[in-house]
Amino acid sequence: MNKADGQDTADRLSAIVANSLDTQTKTQDLARQAYQSRTQFHRLFRTVVEETPGAMRRRLLLERAAYQLAHTGMSVTDVALDANYGSLEAFTRAFRKAFRTSPSIYRRMRDAHFHLPASNKIHFFAPGSPTKGGKDMDLFDRFAGNDSWHTRRLLEYAGTLTEEQLDQPLRTVVELLPWRESNKTLRQLLENIIFTKEVWTAALSGAEMDMNGPPKSQRSPQAMLQRLEKTDAELHRILGDIRNRSSWDDTFVDALCEPAETFTYGGVFAHIMTFNAHRRLMALDALRQLGVQTEGFGDPMEYEESVAPWSQQVAIKMP
Repeated sequence: MNKADGQDTADRLSAIVANSLDTQTKTQDLARQAYQSRTQFHRLFRTVVEETPGAMRRRLLLERAAYQLAHTGMSVTDVALDANYGSLEAFTRAFRKAFRTSPSIYRRMRDAHFHLPASNKIHFFAPGSPTKGGKDMDLFDRFAGNDSWHTRRLLEYAGTLTEEQLDQPLRTVVELLPWRESNKTLRQLLENIIFTKEVWTAALSGAEMDMNGPPKSQRSPQAMLQRLEKTDAELHRILGDIRNRSSWDDTFVDALCEPAETFTYGGVFAHIMTFNAHRRLMALDALRQLGVQTEGFGDPMEYEESVAPWSQQVAIKMP
């Protein structure tokens, strides 16, 4: 079999599996569509597609489930059933193993990337997406996504603590910033991460902003998580548009400063990422000081590994 014939065969067999997601299909059913025995189909599929039919189908169903969680209003139970899992518990176990987080937390993250690692680079693409040449994750996606992803994890960890623990003075405080910012408790550290994003979102969008910060009722971990999701949606929209226009060197006037100052978009993005990284690492250390069993070290590669969409993708569009 020459290279061209092999690719044609791989595309044909992959399409049979990809088009089966909405049915209760077994391998022998797929083999019949390929006019082969189950054994022949399985052997040829594994040779040319570099994955078994069953494994590819399960992966595509999980990728579709991740897309549905992030982009539709389907309940987690309905998503589980749509992915051909007989129970919510079984779906949750499979999803957590694949994406390293639960379906409910993934939904709150609303991450745009839902592809799992695959050597054949065949993935589920959302309706309306192009069938080839999937968009790679660039440095903006990595930095912005990592900052949001790790901040959400910090807030979820903080949600397990008492009010007294959140406001307990930290044993170690490292103040590196040239402006006055209190980072003496975990709550203050987390609040400064969120407030920084809110201030710059307001500056970039020309909105008004109370520079005294939100009331105490909006500084619980749960409330800060809601604020993060709201400001992230707008901030990523603004900066994503700037990225798409290659306008990082363009300037804007920040009217929230006294007096007003001019900044570049790229400088602001780098500023947010740099100082929020400092705050996040301090918050992670604070959580450990308070006895919370945390995972990871705040490394951007942890986020990259959790979404893994960066390899060039040849996608099959699902009906």
